[in-house]
Amino acid sequence: MKIAVVLFNLGGPDSLEAIEPFLFNLFSDRDIFKLPFGQKTFAKFISSRRAPKVAGEYKLIGGKSPINMWTEEQRQILQKLLRFYHKEIDVYTAMRYWKPLTQEAVDKVEDGDYDKIILLPLYPHYSITTTGSSYNEWMRHYSGDKKIISLINNYPTQHKYAAAINQRIDETLEKFPSEVRENVQLVFSAHGTPVSLVKKGDPYSKHIKETVAAVMKARKNSHAHHLCYQSKVGPMKWLEPATDAMIRNLSAKGKKNLLIIPISFVSDHVETLFELDIEYRHVADECGIQNYIVMRGLNDSTLFLEGLTELVNEEIKKDSRLAE
Repeated sequence: MKIAVVLFNLGGPDSLEAIEPFLFNLFSDRDIFKLPFGQKTFAKFISSRRAPKVAGEYKLIGGKSPINMWTEEQRQILQKLLRFYHKEIDVYTAMRYWKPLTQEAVDKVEDGDYDKIILLPLYPHYSITTTGSSYNEWMRHYSGDKKIISLINNYPTQHKYAAAINQRIDETLEKFPSEVRENVQLVFSAHGTPVSLVKKGDPYSKHIKETVAAVMKARKNSHAHHLCYQSKVGPMKWLEPATDAMIRNLSAKGKKNLLIIPISFVSDHVETLFELDIEYRHVADECGIQNYIVMRGLNDSTLFLEGLTELVNEEIKKDSRLAE
């Protein structure tokens, strides 16, 4: 039996020239920006207007997004791990807003004549703006037998995912002076969403809290911890507290040693490397934070990829046709 696993991710511009078309694809997404009319006109206007500012951010992190590199590495490692259990299994990547786009992945899967297709988001926490959008895009392009498709909807408390985060936290704690390590504040920073989404039943913020709880339980609440949200766009009300406000508040309370944990991301990209490590570092410096250290993403974490392997194997076991 042949199995295809498809990794969903956002993607990112692979050059400075790709920034504007990447943004155009993002702002064309009706699962995020739903306009009654003029969606393409809106996307063209806002992407051309934002591209120069965003290009400045990417120049500071190497001129392109590393999310593509890390996702490809994750794909290769996951495929190797899965083939230990299943010989006829292939792993593909479907990026939502940049190459390889969903259509490319659909074409490869349809050409492969698979018996089972497992859609695996690299978003541990479900939101219509991430997993939902990627799934909708897949179903718009896929023309084969939809009965053979399974979606792994979310996995906020998967034990190896939580263990991988804790492994990174422990690695990062070693970078603090030994005399302050016990007093380091663990600051979990998640990508924000509009409050209106929460009111509509989007479970993303609930899933984020579940991950934080699972991580802290596994480490027996070793340190004081806090949850905040970053990347606000537009005038509407978003989840709070904002990460920059959290940094200022902790400093005002005399908490001067912060370990920043990107919690809704499984690989480094502009929101970790620029927003957290550069932009908010300026905030930390301005308000007197003594040690401000951002945890690196899970990226090629063996523990994390073993966790994804377990998720896929559990999905395969549910299908009696694939019993080996």
